[in-house]
Amino acid sequence: MRENLLAYGFLAPSLLLFAVFLFYPMFKSVYLSLHSTDPTGQIAAYVGLDNFKAVFQSGLFLQGMKVTLLFVLFTVPTGILAALILAALTHNRFKGMRLFQFVFSLPVVLSVGSSAVIWKFLFHPTLGMLNYLLSKVGIDPIPWLTSPDWALVSISIMTIWMNLGFNYIILSSGLQGIPDEIYESAKIDGAGPLLTFRKISMPLLSPTLFFVTVVSIIGAFQSFGQINILTRGGPMDSTNVFVYSIYQEAFVNFRFGTGSAQALILFAVIMLLTLIQFKWVERKVHYQ
Repeated sequence: MRENLLAYGFLAPSLLLFAVFLFYPMFKSVYLSLHSTDPTGQIAAYVGLDNFKAVFQSGLFLQGMKVTLLFVLFTVPTGILAALILAALTHNRFKGMRLFQFVFSLPVVLSVGSSAVIWKFLFHPTLGMLNYLLSKVGIDPIPWLTSPDWALVSISIMTIWMNLGFNYIILSSGLQGIPDEIYESAKIDGAGPLLTFRKISMPLLSPTLFFVTVVSIIGAFQSFGQINILTRGGPMDSTNVFVYSIYQEAFVNFRFGTGSAQALILFAVIMLLTLIQFKWVERKVHYQ
């Protein structure tokens, strides 16, 4: 009995934080999604599932999910592949490799706001470094953030760079956890670097890759800061991902009921995708 009380005492701070910052907002969202609100955010009337019907009938769901899925498709595979290549290249303990490991890990210490400001200067149509470098090789300037064809690509490039530090650190740790004896045995058997990476590193790294994939997909669906700073959902809604649509609906248009309904729909989509990954993708994972 005393041990149980002591255990609950240690868990109390965490339970309090979960209750205030996780469970209460979730229950509040469910409550708001079933009501309409006035412009001040006060409950006006009970409307049942009308807010959910309004989201689907207005096209907000389809448009937001279309942009969000494109954003996930652009950022997640490319970000993981880039981090995996860099982690493999810096896995060897050559002299000076620590410098490259530091440089590749650096984005993880920058906030979304700081990263977005840096890339806003880089994407500048006339003063930006990217268009300057393109002009040196004879390529016309690109309207990175002002063209509907380029805005989502530009946001994706910035997001891939921003997530590179986290993915690189996790995958590098996974590679370092593979015993050296396995590599030495493969080398004695005559296996080359590519065959060793494909037949040994990738299977043993699959749990780490699975973790990075799940976290990256959830993070991509929740991306907001860089879009709010760089494009504000534009131009022509080309970067209006589902989370930014929730922000506009709730905190710009002050329709908290519809915004809460969108938030719950997004929660259901992320949970469904995560369950699918654990159901189907985890079968490919090789646990030692």
